[in-house]
Amino acid sequence: MSSINLAVLLVLGLLLVTAQQSMQMSLRNPTAEIETSNCKIAFLRLGLVFTSDNNEKALLDSGLYEPDSENPSVDIAGRRFHIGTLNNSLIIYVKTGSHSVNVATAVQILLLRFRTSGIIFFGSSGSLDEKILVPGDVSVPKAVAFTGVWEWKKFRSEEGKLVFGDFNYPENGENLLGTVEYETINMFSPSESPKKVFWLPITTSWYNAATKALKDLKLRQCYSDECLPGKPKVVFGSKGSTSDFYIRNKAYGDFLNDNFNATTADTASASVALTSLSNEKLFVVFQGVSNVAGRTSSDSGVSYLASYNAFLAATKFINSIPTPRLACE
Repeated sequence: MSSINLAVLLVLGLLLVTAQQSMQMSLRNPTAEIETSNCKIAFLRLGLVFTSDNNEKALLDSGLYEPDSENPSVDIAGRRFHIGTLNNSLIIYVKTGSHSVNVATAVQILLLRFRTSGIIFFGSSGSLDEKILVPGDVSVPKAVAFTGVWEWKKFRSEEGKLVFGDFNYPENGENLLGTVEYETINMFSPSESPKKVFWLPITTSWYNAATKALKDLKLRQCYSDECLPGKPKVVFGSKGSTSDFYIRNKAYGDFLNDNFNATTADTASASVALTSLSNEKLFVVFQGVSNVAGRTSSDSGVSYLASYNAFLAATKFINSIPTPRLACE
């Protein structure tokens, strides 16, 4: 074999090895090059999570988000993860889509594939108690729960918290739907055995930090030509209900409020909480109130204000906490 042919084979062999190593690295972590190329300083980023186009519009309309100039986004499992800064704080954001399984999947990918110090969720919710929360307000709950996980009992069972016969109209009585018992869920974590839980507590240190950071936050009252009837406010210490059904029924909203002391309902917060807790990550939730259960749905202007005010709360919180960084590995 000539020396030229041998040299060609050696070069091809080196290229093949390099390609295989690159492919293996990409399979392990397709975002690795974002953090470590050219031995740049690698940063722990905050994960910003929301569900809807309205939420993303609030983020982009603010003018506070700046995409990374070299790696502005990464697509994983059909979801786009955006890398950049929010008012100079390092973040990665993802729009998860609605419903608990989509939210949990997106948060899990975010925690597995990126160096994140914690998860900040902001989004819209419905009020279950308009004496406390009205459209435009922002709720910072202290705990959230899945209230859509049911065991449907046999007809005439004496067990079950939700008794459908109690809601017969015009008089209470028997109902073929019987009763429903609200179930706990299994929470897994790397440091302890699985356990059954109902309420999922927000990270105490971040909740406390939020109460300080948002104490004097001024929320937006008007959008375009539409204004809220009153000055919106931030409410701390509530409990939130999460399920995969949108609650428009006042009687059921009152039931959740009376029996669980829940003041908001959404389709995402408990998924963020469970996934974060299972990964032992810090997290906090900001819910903008867009409607009240049992009342006519809010129009697009009020819904946008709910998203924007929740975004303002999330941004103020993000800018109030330090973002740690790591040296290149």
